[in-house]
Amino acid sequence: MKLLLGNEAVALGAYEAGAKVASAYPGTPSTEITESLARFDKDKIYVEWAPNEKVALEVCIGASMAGARAICSMKHVGLNVAADPLFTASYIGVSGGLVICVADDQGMHSSQNEQDSRHYAKASKTLMLEPSDSAECRDFVKLAFELGEKFDTPVLLRLSTRVSHSRSLVEEGVREEKEIKTYVKNPGKHVMMPGMARLRHVLVEERTKSLIGYAEEAEINRVERNGSSIGIISSGIAYCYAKEALGDQASYLKLGMVWPLPEKLIRDFAASVEKCYVIEELDPVIETHAKSLGLDVIGKELFSPLGEYTSNAIKKAILGDSGVDKASGELPALPARPPVMCAGCPHRAVFYALKSIPGLVVCGDIGCYTLGTLPPLAMMDSCVCMGASIGMALGMEKALGKEQAKKTVAVLGDSTFLHSGITGLIDIVYNKGAATVIILDNSITGMTGHQDNPATGFTIRKEPTRQLDLEKLCHAIGIDNVAIADPFDSKNFLKVVKESLGSSDPSVIIAQRPCALLKTAITSDRYYASEECIKCGICLRIACPAITKSDSGKPVIDKNQCSGCGFCANLCPAKAIKLV
Repeated sequence: MKLLLGNEAVALGAYEAGAKVASAYPGTPSTEITESLARFDKDKIYVEWAPNEKVALEVCIGASMAGARAICSMKHVGLNVAADPLFTASYIGVSGGLVICVADDQGMHSSQNEQDSRHYAKASKTLMLEPSDSAECRDFVKLAFELGEKFDTPVLLRLSTRVSHSRSLVEEGVREEKEIKTYVKNPGKHVMMPGMARLRHVLVEERTKSLIGYAEEAEINRVERNGSSIGIISSGIAYCYAKEALGDQASYLKLGMVWPLPEKLIRDFAASVEKCYVIEELDPVIETHAKSLGLDVIGKELFSPLGEYTSNAIKKAILGDSGVDKASGELPALPARPPVMCAGCPHRAVFYALKSIPGLVVCGDIGCYTLGTLPPLAMMDSCVCMGASIGMALGMEKALGKEQAKKTVAVLGDSTFLHSGITGLIDIVYNKGAATVIILDNSITGMTGHQDNPATGFTIRKEPTRQLDLEKLCHAIGIDNVAIADPFDSKNFLKVVKESLGSSDPSVIIAQRPCALLKTAITSDRYYASEECIKCGICLRIACPAITKSDSGKPVIDKNQCSGCGFCANLCPAKAIKLV
């Protein structure tokens, strides 16, 4: 037995099921699935980071079509990127099993929205399973491969932040080597031209009926009897909350298969209890299905469609205040801990430079640098989705005129640029835009935990590979004005930005400085504020967590947090910030 994260258990299950190919783009809360798979024998399973989720899924579809079992992982917004191949893969089906893990982020701990991925299962007519703990993560992945091959369908595995990042006991097994099936040329199944697709759609509808029949008898859809007073229909982590809240005061219908949903099983369970509640985080997917069957169930009138649930909230909603643990409400409030860029983060220097340009509009993107929205830097005007910054900057220019290009920049990270920013840059060149794009090249995929990407020169297993050259790529797209600048060289960086904004042609600035947490960026240098300090407060404006203000007004630099980047020293007009 091992104590594993849900994500680690998913990886274990995939490996034991004989998966041969794994591809993903890192995204919290799904990242550790692929990282864990990369720890297994590379002769047994090929593992990669793809440039984005669409490519990752296409790689896995190809592996499945070739006859191998494949697993693809992403977070909920990543499924938006991969939706195009998903819908058609549902028509094609599988040869080797194809499992698509999607981790929803109830509560938006690290996401820009709170979408419910079950809608994708319904819309694409794809089987979806949802585990509640790490043991089920392992077991459900293995089952997903089996069901996918039995019913000729890709299988979605829905996770959540709590399931992905909680630990529970998992029993280890041995890898079952699966012989790769012989590839058979079959355009009628694999080429989705309209004539073939129409025929495949008929099979998809028949498959859905078969899956509903399976759902009625599936062992992962189970009833737990504890009397007939209260009945709970639930799935995933919400089932765990409900079980913790109500214990044996309720009977439960735990749904491990959340699409397609059973009909008779739900009808019979609802009829066997006096009051039937549907407890599910986010959208009323199970509740809507139950009500479409004419059942009188209680759901979102009691339970919020927002954020995560707690056992106390469920207990209070169903039983009132009786038995609710009030002790937790008596604990003192935790001190506020707003998110902040790390000490020595090069993104801080970029936003500090942009802040000195009056009236500048900064179209932002997804990454650590999104924190540039917050005071005192407060220099990001938008954040929509991966790569959106470039297209939005062009849209502003086209809406407000060419002069707007001199007041607008797009800011995005190197990994985000490679994920989905390249096409936006092509759009600027093709449609004669003049926007300035700043690529924050910190040598890594920072926000999700330092994963490699095509610009780092290393694969997921840290094997050397061809390193993509961002400067050459931008030139090849058609950008003549490409500058590489160190954001910590504050005067030169600001000069480069102003020159780019003054140009009538599109330009790219590659702000090149490694992430402060990388080994290559770590230095023994540390700074302190000397007696020459004039208390001007300029060093405090950069919002470095290592710098605080003393009662006397003089800045104090915490040597334990200082990274030695020297940015504050470069800005100090009195040259009072010096090396220890």
